[in-house]
Amino acid sequence: MNVIELSGLTKMYGKARGISNISFTVEEGEIFGFIGPNGAGKSTTIRTMLSLIYPTSGSVKIFGKDAIKFAPEIKREIGYLPSEVFYYDNMKVKDLLHYSASFYKKDCSARIKQLAEMLDLDLTKKIDDLSFGNKKKVGIVQGLLHEPKLIILDEPTSGLDPLMQQKFFDLLKAENKKGATILFSSHILSEVQKLCDRVAIIKEGELVKVEKISTLKEQNHKRFRLETTAPLPQGLLQLSGVQDLQIDANHVSFLYSGNINEIVLKLSQLELANLWIEEPDLEEIFMHYYEKEN
Repeated sequence: MNVIELSGLTKMYGKARGISNISFTVEEGEIFGFIGPNGAGKSTTIRTMLSLIYPTSGSVKIFGKDAIKFAPEIKREIGYLPSEVFYYDNMKVKDLLHYSASFYKKDCSARIKQLAEMLDLDLTKKIDDLSFGNKKKVGIVQGLLHEPKLIILDEPTSGLDPLMQQKFFDLLKAENKKGATILFSSHILSEVQKLCDRVAIIKEGELVKVEKISTLKEQNHKRFRLETTAPLPQGLLQLSGVQDLQIDANHVSFLYSGNINEIVLKLSQLELANLWIEEPDLEEIFMHYYEKEN
């Protein structure tokens, strides 16, 4: 079952670009990554998906229902953390969270306490006295306190230190094991690489690629690094699958996508001192997809 279905989703601001023809699905129980640099259209897609702003054209279904027509019903089962959070500064954290819980008509007191302890959040402090990172923790607790079936996170780790980020990832994995579906938007590719099953890459408001993380990493590219005993013969590595070729004296590095036998045959012509074949990180793959579209 698809928990999220986007079909040709488009949002224009007059003649200005928003997003154009975005289509993808998120399956039940999946952790789905949505990646692109700031300004690519991630937040616009999410806000349109949640009916916080209305699309110019296209459609969104969540839990199989039209996201606009059934918006109030759908939102009761969604936990949403926006990229920026704003609160009433004079409220205490616990008062804000209990006020948020009242919208779901359920007692969330134990859950709030559990999440606050996990994230090391002081419930007695006023919002105005919190650091940016602690305000982000409030947003995380607010989004998860009602144990939603669908969790939508827009750049959720900004402001969190590395230790707290890991606690947050562990929390998301635990929620996912309990059955929650997660959409995770980020421009930090290492986060997506650790957490997500599949990923959608967005560039300048348009979808570039939807792919499994494992496929992006394992099937498409390898990073070759080699050390030779003599300078590399000119033109030896001029193959269509060779990208990002860097030569520094007897040290050579490049990305390769294609028939592995062809590149091994080329390398067999060299006197090698050392050879390393590695999985490239998602950053390199991500930039490759961007460059292909230019």
